[in-house]
Amino acid sequence: MSCGEPHETDCSEVLDHLYEFLDHEMPDSDCTKFEVHFEECSPCLEKYGLEQAVKKLVKRCCGQDDVPSDLRAKVMGRIDLIRSGQAVPEQDVATAQE
Repeated sequence: MSCGEPHETDCSEVLDHLYEFLDHEMPDSDCTKFEVHFEECSPCLEKYGLEQAVKKLVKRCCGQDDVPSDLRAKVMGRIDLIRSGQAVPEQDVATAQE
């Protein structure tokens, strides 16, 4: 996604690392770049607001449940695969739907 406007930090970079920003898992210098980007890019700011709202809703509804560490590792592994552009193995998708 791109708003079509030139920015110091590209929209795709911001959106690729949005959850790292939301979870405070990036260096302060990168956070500052993202904050500047949100000030000048309303489509990315809107996406940020939406993802922030979803994250708060999930925390409110599911925040009391303990997640088994093996499940967390599996989910994080799949997220990493998707972020890197790799396909998720078909048996993993079928298992997740059962």
